[in-house]
Parts: sequence; C-alpha cells; structure tokens
Amino acid sequence: MKIVINGIHANLRFSAAHLIPKHESCGVIHGHSYIVDVVVEGERSGEFGFVVDFKKVKSIVRDICKKLDHRVLIPIKNPEMDFKNLEDSVEFSIGKKEYKLPVEDCVLLDLGSTSAEDLSQYFAEELYQQLKELGEISSVQICVNEGIGQGAYFTKNAE
Repeated sequence: MKIVINGIHANLRFSAAHLIPKHESCGVIHGHSYIVDVVVEGERSGEFGFVVDFKKVKSIVRDICKKLDHRVLIPIKNPEMDFKNLEDSVEFSIGKKEYKLPVEDCVLLDLGSTSAEDLSQYFAEELYQQLKELGEISSVQICVNEGIGQGAYFTKNAE
C-alpha cells in the first residue's frame, strides 16, 4: 500500500540558493522555491493499520526543509569546486570564479551536485533512514520540484 503527500498542500517547501558549476544558465548563484512531494510504500501494521502516520512523515520532511531553508546549498563532493575553507567561512573556486560566503548562510551537503535530482535522492535517503524503524517500509519516493510543474523523482527501495 502507498501513502501520498502533496508538498504544496502539506506545506513541505523551502527556498534556497544554489549553483550548478559550469552549466550555461545554472552556473551562477540563483534560487528556487522548492516543493517536496512524498510517496511511501509499505505494509500496513500497528494498532491503526497505517503504512506510516502522515504526521510523522510530514514532520521529518519539514525538519529537512527547515535545515535547507533560506541557505546556500553547497555540494562538497563536486569535482568542479575547489574548496579552500569550510570552517569560519565557505571559500571555494570554480575555474577563475572565487566565492566566499559566511558559513552560517550555507548548508554543506555530502553531494556531488545540488540539482533537483541530487536533492530528491538526499531527501529520500534521509526520510527512509528515519522511517525504516517505524514499520515495514518497502520504498520512499521523493519529488523535489524547482517550482510548480518541474521536478525530479528518486525512489529509495528497502535495503
């Protein structure tokens, strides 16, 4: 059985800045108002016969959104980014362009990119890790939308 949560109606959203190094238009710092849709598949169980409680799923996803909200998302595994400092400030270069940002304005993500594709995988992995303790979850699917009508889906299947 599946449960589905529509992010726009459930207020699963965040706004953040990012860049995609060397991309023609996305290679400059820019931002999106992201919306996160969720599908959780698994066996019904427990006293109420839920796959998982909607409130629990929304709480976890909102916590992830809150962590990213109004920050610059920095993918620390991106091979195009040469990091010089990640302590007092976030300093890196991409080719001849140099960046220095206050560390408190950034979220350092253990990702190769901050594309919608990579962010959907990030959310799916984080949500799955927290939900697998609560029941027989067979998959978590996340869509991270970069605004209404365009997004990337990732499905994390049970291990």
